[in-house]
Amino acid sequence: MTRSIKNSKRVRWRRVFGALLLLSILLVGLFQLFQYIGGTIKAVNPPLKKVEGKQTFHGEKNKLDAVNVLLLGSDSRGEKQARTDTIMVAHYDPQTHKIKLISLMRDMLVSVPEHGQQKLNAAYSFGGPELLRETIKENFGLDIHSYAMVDFKGFEKAVDLLVPNGIEVDIPYEMSYGIDTTLEKGKQQLHGKELLGYVRFRHDRLSDFGRIQRQQEVISKLTDEAVSLHSIVKLPKLLGLTNKYIDTNIDGSTLLTIGKDMLSKKSRDIETMRIPEDGSFENKRDEELGDVLEVDFEQNIEALDNFLEEKDVAQHEEQKE
Repeated sequence: MTRSIKNSKRVRWRRVFGALLLLSILLVGLFQLFQYIGGTIKAVNPPLKKVEGKQTFHGEKNKLDAVNVLLLGSDSRGEKQARTDTIMVAHYDPQTHKIKLISLMRDMLVSVPEHGQQKLNAAYSFGGPELLRETIKENFGLDIHSYAMVDFKGFEKAVDLLVPNGIEVDIPYEMSYGIDTTLEKGKQQLHGKELLGYVRFRHDRLSDFGRIQRQQEVISKLTDEAVSLHSIVKLPKLLGLTNKYIDTNIDGSTLLTIGKDMLSKKSRDIETMRIPEDGSFENKRDEELGDVLEVDFEQNIEALDNFLEEKDVAQHEEQKE
C-alpha cells in the first residue's frame, strides 16, 4: 500500500471521527438543554401559579388525548366581575405535534348556563373560567381541559423580557383610542405596552375582527421568539413572571412536552381559525346587550370539528402502518 493511499484513508477516518464527535456534542447539548428546561420548571415552586379556592375549573382529559387550553387575557384590578378582552382555545395534539389556535369572538350571542342569552364574555364575568368552559361546551360542543389567564401587565413584562428590542408590526393607521398609547401608521418595533395596545385596539371599521387578526399575528411572532436560543436562557425569569401574572392549572409536564416539540421544530407552525367563521353570523342590535353576533351554531360546530380533526396525511399513514 503506497504512502498516499495510507494518508488518504487516515484523512477520511479523521473526517468521519470528527463528524461523529460533532454529532455527539450536538446531541449532548440538546439533551442538556431539555434537562435545563425541565429542571427550571421543577425548580419554580409551584411550577405554575394556581389560585386554590378562587378559580374552580373542572376540565379533565386523558393523558394520551389532545389537550385544549382556554387562554384568557384580563385587565382585572381585583374586582369580582372583571372582563376579559381575549378568549382563545389552544389545541395541542401529542400524536401529530400540531398546535392550533381558535379565537372566539366575545360578542357572540350564546346561552350561558343559569343566565340565559348573553354575550360570550359575560360568562367569564358571571362565573370565571369555569362558567366560560361550560358555556363553550354547551354552545359549541368543545371540551376544555385547562385554562391560563394572563394579566395584561404580565403580558407587557413578558414581551419586554423575551424581545427587549420589540416586535416589528406594520400598523395600517393611527391607533390611540382606548389603549393608553398612540401608535403611528407604518412599520414599527413595538415593546410591551405598545404591543398590548396594538392587540387590544378595536375602534376601527373591523372592530373585534381586526383585533383577533392582530392577536393571532402577535402570538405567532412571540412564539418564534420564545423558542429561540437567546430566549431559552431567560426561562427562569419568565417562569417567575408566570407565578405573578398568570393564573393557570396547566401542569409542568404538559408544558415541558410542548416546549420540547417546539424546540425540535415539530410544533413551530401554529394554525389559526376564528369562531364564528365568515358567512355564519349576522350583526344584530339587542335592546339590553347592545351589538351582538347572532351565530349559526351548526355551521360553526362543523367548521370547528373539521379544523381540530384534520391530521397530517403522512403521519396518519404512518400510524395506520
